[in-house]
Amino acid sequence: TSASQSAGITGVSYCARLQGPFSFSEFPHALCLDLEWKIIYVGSAESEEFDQILDSVLVGPVPAGRHMFVFQADAPNPSLIPETDAVGVTVVLITCTYHGQEFIRVGYYVNNEYLNPELRENPPMKPDFSQLQRNILASNPRVTRFHINWDNNTDRLEAIETQDPSLGCSLPLNCTPNKGLGLPGCIPGLLPENSMDCI
Repeated sequence: TSASQSAGITGVSYCARLQGPFSFSEFPHALCLDLEWKIIYVGSAESEEFDQILDSVLVGPVPAGRHMFVFQADAPNPSLIPETDAVGVTVVLITCTYHGQEFIRVGYYVNNEYLNPELRENPPMKPDFSQLQRNILASNPRVTRFHINWDNNTDRLEAIETQDPSLGCSLPLNCTPNKGLGLPGCIPGLLPENSMDCI
């Protein structure tokens, strides 16, 4: 089994204040490689320049067996999020690379909304980040695995995006060739150019 098929991710903090930290549990199984994990917050559907790398960590080598670590990152910097994208649906990504080659990417929908019903009905012109709560759609992550050159061979295979078909989702999931989630305006960067959307 390849390392990309041996890594599992489960969310820990699905519902939290927008300014609270992100927390995920990573389950690398029998990995003997140094891997770099990243948590990336997609600040805007319009441009990747608003993506924020919340944290990155090197893991490995990992001896055979089942292991777990909690990957926690600070909340995104509100000043770097466009005001027009502060409220609504966006994406948080978890990626893992080996020698600079990304081999797995997990995307979660994130819905940012006001806790106060009055603010929901009449949101302020300037977003009040202290009153926003994020909800991560834990039931429907998009997992994309990429075949990479683990042993310096020249074979490059297509990426495969997976999703549990038994899980329902109230958000749109139609994808374009270079986007991984069908969000309003689309979220750039969820799938690299060498990937293939299989849904």
